[in-house]
Amino acid sequence: GYFAYLVEDTQLPTKKELQTELGNITETSKIVYADNTEISKIQTDLMRTTISSDKISPLLKTAIISTEDEYFDKHQGYVPKAVLRALVSEATGIGSSGGSTLTQQLVKQQILTDETTFKRKANEIVLSAQVEKHFSKDEIITTYLNVSPFGRNNKGQNIAGVQEAARGIFGVDAKDVTLPQAAYIAGLPQSPITYSPYTNTGALKEDLSAGLARKDFVLFSMYREGQITKEQYEEAKAYDLTKDFLPQQIAEQTDREFLYYTVMNEATRIIAQQLAEKDNADMSDSSVSEAYYQKAQQTIQNKGYTIHSTIDKDIYAALQTGVENYGYMLDDGAGSQVETGNVLMDNRTGRIYGFVGGRNYSQNQNNHAFDTERQAGSSIKPVLVYGPAIDMGLVGSESRVSDYATTWQEGKNAGEKIVNATNEGSNTFQTVRESLEWSNNIPAYHLYQDVLNSGGSKQYAYEHYLAKMNYPANDNWGVESAPLGTVDVTTLQQTNGFQALANGGVYEEGYIIDSITDNAGNVIYKHESNSVRIYSEATASIMNDMMRSVINEKITTPFKDVISSLNGNLGNADWVGKTGSTNEYRDSWLIVSTPSITISSWAGHDDNTGMDSQARIRSANYLANLINQAYQANPEIFGTDEKFDLSSDVMKKKVSGFTGQTAGKVTVNKKSIQTPGKTVESLWAKNGPKKSAFKFGVGGTDENYTDYWNTASAYARANPETKESDDKDD
Repeated sequence: GYFAYLVEDTQLPTKKELQTELGNITETSKIVYADNTEISKIQTDLMRTTISSDKISPLLKTAIISTEDEYFDKHQGYVPKAVLRALVSEATGIGSSGGSTLTQQLVKQQILTDETTFKRKANEIVLSAQVEKHFSKDEIITTYLNVSPFGRNNKGQNIAGVQEAARGIFGVDAKDVTLPQAAYIAGLPQSPITYSPYTNTGALKEDLSAGLARKDFVLFSMYREGQITKEQYEEAKAYDLTKDFLPQQIAEQTDREFLYYTVMNEATRIIAQQLAEKDNADMSDSSVSEAYYQKAQQTIQNKGYTIHSTIDKDIYAALQTGVENYGYMLDDGAGSQVETGNVLMDNRTGRIYGFVGGRNYSQNQNNHAFDTERQAGSSIKPVLVYGPAIDMGLVGSESRVSDYATTWQEGKNAGEKIVNATNEGSNTFQTVRESLEWSNNIPAYHLYQDVLNSGGSKQYAYEHYLAKMNYPANDNWGVESAPLGTVDVTTLQQTNGFQALANGGVYEEGYIIDSITDNAGNVIYKHESNSVRIYSEATASIMNDMMRSVINEKITTPFKDVISSLNGNLGNADWVGKTGSTNEYRDSWLIVSTPSITISSWAGHDDNTGMDSQARIRSANYLANLINQAYQANPEIFGTDEKFDLSSDVMKKKVSGFTGQTAGKVTVNKKSIQTPGKTVESLWAKNGPKKSAFKFGVGGTDENYTDYWNTASAYARANPETKESDDKDD
């Protein structure tokens, strides 16, 4: 009657529910490189690896049974005499409960609390009987050995399960333990920290006697139960087990911090998204989002997941060596260390091979590759200005854009001069290609205004191009100064923008996690490509043709000379790219691509103080050396024998080198003149050039055009074959 009273509220779980509860363990997860070698265990309070029954030595099973539950093979979850003792103790207050079978210990550990009332004890008995009903003895002992705590390992980490115990104490797998080792491990669960040979730092305790005495007790129990012979017992007892204990080892904490946290953050985002979708939760609510992120973090830490990163082990190591050896090249000697962020990406897939988060993690934990947002400077021009302008058919490569002095028209800077890096305008109309080579701001300003006006919206370039590449939303994309790179972006975002151009105009979002598998090897997440066409293939190939000129003409960067001097193969690669710097050289950018990869470099002070005008040269030296270091680790990925070819649908149009439009007669000062100069080939993605006119270019005032055409008249007078005649139609 009393027992029935104690258990009357107990609901009997189904086998499936029991399976879930008993298997609900904290199991160590890990992050691996692309080749599946381990980067790091995921930091948690407990190290655990679940293994199957056949991976556990029979010695461990018999040792734990002999010591903890000699009737294990006979009882049905509990021993009646022990139950009677417990009930008498509860009723009279005399004696102690005692008598827990291994099954009861498992139930107590996994399902019930540590509360010591006998209502709990009675529930424990009923649930233990249910476990015995649904599971075999081997399943029960295997689960027990996988979930129980076993003290600490030689790194000072808390461990659970016999696999981590065997590995962390003796350096062997659970299936390979010797008899003395098995006895020692089997003695640990009763009082794991007391019997553990290690302190919380992983150092061997000065006094190991408690654990060794416990080991001897386990051996005697095995002998008493007939599981080992007297000879085996005495031999194992006499064996000096202390020589098997692993020496102290420092837990890996300092060598891959940027990598660990970057992958972990992305894994947390992925799992949080999955959990929220499963619950139809609204992640736009910050409190909901935070709750799912916490839940995701716990899930990753405790479920034995393997996070398969995209990181190439050798390349990543080479990049870290590179920043360590060549990072000094960025320093300007003007105060704090110049920081850097670099990302190396596969153009065709978006796979991130490796990255540099900063100069030294122990000194600065800011991740300058993925998290730090800085102004892009002129490095934004290819994706924001030139790419859209060519894609919309507004210009070709040899179209002309005003580089005459001009002023801002809007905002607080209205009336102030727009300046190039080296002048206030060259007082001419530059070709689109030249203006990109020189990285001049005035032509970029005019070109961007043309893009926005033609698109009919201040946010046209952002909404139709950058938003599709996951650049951050910002009202400042619509302001006049946007083409000068005044919006903050990350190094990853810039790398990905150039990836799209190098990949024929197709954006592949950069990714650092290929897949996530659970402890049974089931794939619970797999990266899927979501290709987005941003620019036409023709546009992308024209942009690469012009950005090849940026590198080869060496006006804004000596990168080509430096890389050629370091490595002939790399020097012969088809490099395209763009530089960028901001006011007072607070930021220095260099992003380069081959047909296979894109690699970026941002450099600057974290306190946003300026550098000097040599920053662009230092960036070229540093990035070239970094690339060469990575090339030594894995030359195949760089695609040094591939070339950027013009797309078959690029329109190659003959135009006047003077106007960028088709050659012909133009009315200037009421006179008709033939456009002067040579005929050149202009590359167009669509529309094609118009017939030459007085106002042939993008931007510029009537006075600017008159000045430019006066040059033409002078040219005509010096070259009689260029005829000049009165125009009766004007």
